[in-house]
Amino acid sequence: MGKVYLTGAGPGDIELLTLKALRVIKEADVIIYDRLANPDILEEAKNGCEFVYVGKEDGRHIVPQDDINEVIYQNALKHENIVRLKGGDPFVFGRGGEEALYLYERGIKFEVIPGITSAISAPAYAGIPVTHRGVSVSFRVVTGHESPNKKESQIPWETFKTDDTIVFLMGLHNLPKISKKLVEIGKPLSYPCAVISRGTTVHQSVVVGTLEDIVEKTKDVPTPALIVVGKVVELREQLNWFGDNV
Repeated sequence: MGKVYLTGAGPGDIELLTLKALRVIKEADVIIYDRLANPDILEEAKNGCEFVYVGKEDGRHIVPQDDINEVIYQNALKHENIVRLKGGDPFVFGRGGEEALYLYERGIKFEVIPGITSAISAPAYAGIPVTHRGVSVSFRVVTGHESPNKKESQIPWETFKTDDTIVFLMGLHNLPKISKKLVEIGKPLSYPCAVISRGTTVHQSVVVGTLEDIVEKTKDVPTPALIVVGKVVELREQLNWFGDNV
């Protein structure tokens, strides 16, 4: 049996890939990758490396998570070095914990290689620091992708009242609900927020607004995208070093 490397691919900019991730990619016998991993990374693999795509797209799963777990396991039975390449960080809403548990229960060795999460890197490339002295001393990262079929939300909205910065990942389609909930708990309609699409890449675009108008402003924004809510968004005017596509 082989060893599985649950590897973070970073947020998109290939130069944000870690040295350790690059090493195991170069040594991999098979790479099992998702939609959010920069495809240029695969060019670093050795000759003869196999590639297995298990991407998930908005509204549909090319391969369900349970099947992905089994694909990883089956490849561990056939290969020595298996890289499970995941966009961002495997343990930040990447379901890497589920994959690790699946392997543990079956006696497969695994190693987690953290990746730079889009939760901090995409705002940074947009000129928005998630913390800033005198403005924000904390930040919270929240899933924005809760299923609409859930009878009760697991998100503790009431606890967001005093948060300095809130980053919602994968939440573009739920932005109307997110902005409404934040206003309901007391955030003013004028509270600043931003939507960052395809962060850290040459296709990055950033839309800045308020809880009142951000939904209207982002109707045509492509995914993947994240949402930043907080007064740190106002620093973008001075700190926008990466530039804009829109």
